Amino acid sequence: MIDFKTKYGPWAIIAGASEGLGAAFAEALAKRHLNLVLIARRSDKLEQLSHKLRDNYPIEIINHSIDLADFEQTKLFFSELSIDIGLLVYNAAYAPIGYFENIPEHDLDQIVNVNIKTPLLLTKLVSAKMIEMGKGGIVLMSSLAGSHGSPKIATYAASKAFNIILAEGLWNELKRHGIDVLASCAGAITTPGYTKAQNAKEAPGTLDAATVAEKTIKALGKGPTTVPGTVNKVARFFMGRLFSRKFAISIMDKNTQKLS
Repeated sequence: MIDFKTKYGPWAIIAGASEGLGAAFAEALAKRHLNLVLIARRSDKLEQLSHKLRDNYPIEIINHSIDLADFEQTKLFFSELSIDIGLLVYNAAYAPIGYFENIPEHDLDQIVNVNIKTPLLLTKLVSAKMIEMGKGGIVLMSSLAGSHGSPKIATYAASKAFNIILAEGLWNELKRHGIDVLASCAGAITTPGYTKAQNAKEAPGTLDAATVAEKTIKALGKGPTTVPGTVNKVARFFMGRLFSRKFAISIMDKNTQKLS
């Protein structure tokens, strides 16, 4: 067995790392002694996180404030990195809540840029170097909402479906180069964003960010997709295999009505 750092190091890049699940991934990888590149918009949050991690783990950290909706800015930043990245975790997401008729065109553009174009770009860029290295890993954070139509978050859910299908295809393509690809289809996570959007009690199967990060990392190399949490696994099975699409969508409709 090759140890984690040898397989996925020496550097990991986490997109959307400032807080919540991104910060949980950063700590989980720091515990495994990977050096970190942390990128997100909020430089203050990145600095707080990096100070905490440096105080607790003997690793190097690079912070960079970047708008992940900006394709060219992201590409330029990556082209200037002169390190060997063995693991990409794309956690960033843009998820405006509201019915499609009320979502501005600008928000639709942001969803496509942050949730589809930039993870596609970073996957392309990191995989090219990983092919040369003959090893590496790519984690694309998706969602249970990406398994079927989800009213009130319809475009967000569709973007997450894109990441599931992309990861499944690349899992097969890149494994011959020693690269593991994984889509993590998470349910509700107790992050600042979820807490702010949720107006009722937590959804069944809600997990804390640290648990989702650990379960996702441990699933890397074991298949193209993972669903953190037993309740969420059962829910995906019922929604995807036993219920009709029409009924599954109606269930999602009842759940997403609570979001604002």
